[in-house]
Amino acid sequence: MDHVGMDLGKRESQIAILTDDGELINMRIRTERHRLVEVFGRRPKAKIIVEASTESEWVARCLEDLGHEVIVADPNYAPMYAQRTRRVKTDRRDAHALAHAGKAGTYRPAHRTSTERRDLRARLAVREAVVRTRAAWITRIQSLVRREGSRLRTGAPETFLTRVKELALPPTLTTVIAPLLELLGPLNKQIAALDEELERIVAADEVTRPLTTVPGVGPVTATAFVATVDDVTRFRDAHQVEAYLGLIPCEWSSSEAQRRGHITKAGNGRMRWLLVQAAWCILRRRKRPETAALRDWADRIAGRRGRSIAAVALARRLAGILFAIWRDGTVYDATKVRGPMTARRAA
Repeated sequence: MDHVGMDLGKRESQIAILTDDGELINMRIRTERHRLVEVFGRRPKAKIIVEASTESEWVARCLEDLGHEVIVADPNYAPMYAQRTRRVKTDRRDAHALAHAGKAGTYRPAHRTSTERRDLRARLAVREAVVRTRAAWITRIQSLVRREGSRLRTGAPETFLTRVKELALPPTLTTVIAPLLELLGPLNKQIAALDEELERIVAADEVTRPLTTVPGVGPVTATAFVATVDDVTRFRDAHQVEAYLGLIPCEWSSSEAQRRGHITKAGNGRMRWLLVQAAWCILRRRKRPETAALRDWADRIAGRRGRSIAAVALARRLAGILFAIWRDGTVYDATKVRGPMTARRAA
């Protein structure tokens, strides 16, 4: 069986084919579906290694449809590049390293997200882009209004247009901000439609629906967690999920010295941000019975390390709770949440 390494690029990809006879074939092609079919359509079954990237999934599926064995490899796995010189990095060398790694087995497969979860992640990405656009426009209008000595009363983004109309703005400023105000109305409708779609997805999904029973976790956070984790069985315990989301501290330890720093911030940054926001919702809102144990636990940490660190610690714990609910097929039960005693281990 031939072993192939592909260094994928947005426009062009470098290919290294290591044949059974030891011959090494190099070629560079456009990263296009029809070119992949032309190159690999008539070749015998081969083992092809590609790095996980934006293009890797559709390329892998295209090659699998042609009958080849495709491995989407973790690019952070150092042994995969044992053949590559550190001082010289080129696409050809990377492709060679991937081909040799495929033959020697010195690679680590990356998780390939299911089609359903990939579609869900796409929906969430579109929603985030639209929400960020609205936030940018609102910020711009607010700054222009403040420049004229006026100030909008606080409120939700959905009420922004109403709050602007309450002000007696100069005619010139009204003309300047009119284009953005005209666009905000349709934008609000688009966001509302996207939110309704997410709520329908949550209501129909037996995995996502129980996650919304956790305090501070709504449809957006629940669907983002499911789309990010994808398969709960690939994690041994909650700590692995917390590490996967970048919510555990960095560590530099040697011999008797042990030093820990800020969180690693590995993995999906959007998911991590959502969990931190959920933690702040618990900390800032009035104490309720279902959040009492979590707040007491976080308050103990806040007393020693500050509220910001406590919020991140609580976000880490929420990730573990969401994982356990998904794994066990249960719902949130405040009576099973351990209280302040757990804070001693979190220090």
